[in-house]
Amino acid sequence: MRVARLVTELTAPAVLVTTLTMLVGWFGGDGGAHGLAWGLLATVFASGIPFAYIVGGVRRGRLTDHHVGVREQRRTPLLFGLASAAAGWVLLAAFGAPRPLLALVAAGVVGLVVAVTVSHRWKMSIHTAVAAGAVVVLVLTFGPPLVAAAPVPVLAGWSRVRLRAHTLPQVLVGGTVGGLVAGAVYGALA
Repeated sequence: MRVARLVTELTAPAVLVTTLTMLVGWFGGDGGAHGLAWGLLATVFASGIPFAYIVGGVRRGRLTDHHVGVREQRRTPLLFGLASAAAGWVLLAAFGAPRPLLALVAAGVVGLVVAVTVSHRWKMSIHTAVAAGAVVVLVLTFGPPLVAAAPVPVLAGWSRVRLRAHTLPQVLVGGTVGGLVAGAVYGALA
């Protein structure tokens, strides 16, 4: 159980989105500080603000945990995250952010629309959705050698099932949806 908890924390959406956004920002900014600055700005809206909202909800007792494990509690944090990511995309576009970073944030916005829609009735694994989407983006951005990251969504899914946070179908659907959304949106826009 300790390993499953550690894997769940390391593959949490906020962790993966932050890491991926910084990498894509760096890449889109031609590998320099300029790209990292774009990545940091995108991270604030795509991950930082939404996670701060969740942590605040946990502290106030409105949310049970920072993974928002209760399906009925997911709608508002997901909508807040969607609004934050969309606002970030508008700001990034207005100031001329690199195309790959805009494509990544757009994929995140579409992914959140799907997550809000599905979570209304069913508890799809957002951990595996983000992990699978991250692998797809890494491969599309940095090339086929990054297929080596393919175990990440598998490990995320295993940890979520092991901790009884999700069922196997919820994990499989999350991974499939995340990979498809990332491939379609990021692939088309990057």
